[in-house]
Amino acid sequence: MTSPNNSSSSKKKFLAAAASVAIAGAIGLTAITSTTVPVFAEAVRVDAPQAPGFADVVEKVSPAVVSVQVKSNINPASNGPGGFGGPGGMFGGPGFDDLPDNHPLKRFFREFRGDGQNEGPRSERRSERRDQQRGGQQRLRPSSQGSGFFISEDGYLVTNNHVIRDGAAYTVVMDNGDELDAKLIGTDERTDLAVLKVDAERKFTYASFADDSKVRVGDWVVAVGNPFGLGGTVTAGIVSARGRDIGAGPYDDFIQIDAAVNRGNSGGPAFNLNGEVVGINTAIFSPSGGNVGIAFAIPASTAKDVVGQLMDGGSIRRGWLGVQIQPVTDEIAESVGMKDAKGALVAEAQADGPAKAVGIAAGDIITAVNGKEVEGPRELSRLVAGITPDSNVKIDVWRDGKTQSFDVKLGTLPGAKDQAAAVSSRLPLHLPISA
Repeated sequence: MTSPNNSSSSKKKFLAAAASVAIAGAIGLTAITSTTVPVFAEAVRVDAPQAPGFADVVEKVSPAVVSVQVKSNINPASNGPGGFGGPGGMFGGPGFDDLPDNHPLKRFFREFRGDGQNEGPRSERRSERRDQQRGGQQRLRPSSQGSGFFISEDGYLVTNNHVIRDGAAYTVVMDNGDELDAKLIGTDERTDLAVLKVDAERKFTYASFADDSKVRVGDWVVAVGNPFGLGGTVTAGIVSARGRDIGAGPYDDFIQIDAAVNRGNSGGPAFNLNGEVVGINTAIFSPSGGNVGIAFAIPASTAKDVVGQLMDGGSIRRGWLGVQIQPVTDEIAESVGMKDAKGALVAEAQADGPAKAVGIAAGDIITAVNGKEVEGPRELSRLVAGITPDSNVKIDVWRDGKTQSFDVKLGTLPGAKDQAAAVSSRLPLHLPISA
């Protein structure tokens, strides 16, 4: 028979065992549930309206933009000035020509260059042979590169004159990498424009010129070009200013933009958001030579007129008044009784010019051409140059305290080496660098 104490002890052991099992089960359950995958928060995403980009414009215009590679005839350095025996060369500096003609060093370099005066047919044959070799060594070598863009489906394209200057062969590289030979149609040094032509049995994507009179300061522009030879580079900015005079030529009227423009962008287009060319990138202001957000583009209206003439005849004909002019200062305006310091002061009427023929003289201040007010010398130059030679124009001048009018038949502006008119002072900045 079991005692009451033994029964109580058995119950306590049973309850302790049951509690242990319960605790273990609870621990096991916790271990199982703790392996479930944690739930993370979603990545940040903003569903607000996005600012419009330039991708649609770039996609349309990029095929019309090309890289322009120029090659020139370049003599090997040892054969020309600055070579071993040429003027300025390693052995051609000051004192070299003072050596006696029979000096061994002088004789050696005469023989080396093939211009020796040694007697005998053998020496003459050797000189002739060296001349032929020297001529054969002259070959086309890369000399510059820039940008350009097609303006017609049959292969006419525009670039800067300074890009192709002194070139002998031209290659354009398309947006898809195709390389095509081009020929020079014509250049205009005064506006720094040039036209090339690619002859190929294909139709080219081309760009059209915008009406730049509608371009406002603050408008978006997209520049596409070939900076540093990288090709197909797109930058964007705004029109910063209009009518900039940077002292580059007599017809300065640049559009200033802040899109990144560097060396190699010269000749490339600046587009508006409609894909039209508002300007041709030509120069930058830079103390260091790199982009600082100040670039200058030839206005589309100027380019359109010049390019059209180059395509038609390969040259430019501009009206010519035949006067040397300078700005009207406040002091000059006050001394002659003018209210505003505007117009162009005639410093000299050239003897064979149309102006002198009708009586315009030094001291006159030209205030208008065909009713268009003249702000200063550069505007007068642009107005006259934009009129077809042999046209009759009305010139208003301020003389003896009153306005007088003259009917003038314009002549044809002489060659590029002659000046159309005196130029106004340059901007008080570092000189502009060609891009």
